[in-house]
Amino acid sequence: MLTRIDHIGIACFDLDKTVEFYRATYGFEVFHSEVNEEQGVREAMLKINDTGDGGASYLQLLEPTREDSTVAKWLAKNGEGVHHIAFGTADVDGDAADIRAKGVRVLYDEPRIGSMGSRITFLHPKDCGGVLTELVTSAAPQEHPEH
Repeated sequence: MLTRIDHIGIACFDLDKTVEFYRATYGFEVFHSEVNEEQGVREAMLKINDTGDGGASYLQLLEPTREDSTVAKWLAKNGEGVHHIAFGTADVDGDAADIRAKGVRVLYDEPRIGSMGSRITFLHPKDCGGVLTELVTSAAPQEHPEH
């Protein structure tokens, strides 16, 4: 089942400014950055630590690239802050099916491609105590995935 907190997603209006805050305040550096056209976001993954299962835990900073993206709509309603929590799993398909069988709405019929080539799905926040929850199966580890 779930093996770690993979990341905490934080929505922001200005990715570069937010990255600089985390760098200057906490010393966190960008491990990976990318634009996800499907989700309409530019993101930076700040690695916090390695985990016992061979994965890692990150802060994921998300800036919308278009006004109709989910993150842009969320920012317009809520302002900057914690957007979601993501749990790591070796089997996003199996765990999503098990969770769906418990009556929790899974937002995607089939997992989609997420950060760093991972496979992801989301659970409906109304079924998870108001918390948008993501399930993540990481892609094979990369030595230096920056860029």
